[in-house]
Amino acid sequence: MRILVAEDHPTLAQSIAEGLREDGYAVDLTMDGDEALHFATTNNYGCIVLDVMLPGKDGYAILKALRQHGADTPVVFLTARDSVDDRVRGLDMGADDYVVKPFVWAELLARVRAAVPARTGRSPRR
Repeated sequence: MRILVAEDHPTLAQSIAEGLREDGYAVDLTMDGDEALHFATTNNYGCIVLDVMLPGKDGYAILKALRQHGADTPVVFLTARDSVDDRVRGLDMGADDYVVKPFVWAELLARVRAAVPARTGRSPRR
């Protein structure tokens, strides 16, 4: 399965991509919101791990555009924006999950696995 990771912190972005690849996913990586939206609208992803605070379009704008165009790709926000209002906003906009940084790798991976069958109707990988 192919996953898009949109994260603007280079070290963290590489770490997430490597971890997902080690778990058997194909990963596209971007650190820019405009590019993330382009990738998300031109490729078929099983899930998108999306930072809220990206240069260019922010994660909220990306999710809004995807949902307005009928895309039902599972989206897991991964962000430092940790207020209840931020989390509620993201979920109300159509995100499948909202993970706050700093995070535990095993939890992020489990949330990605959970988001995929929840949106696509497929059973979990394991």
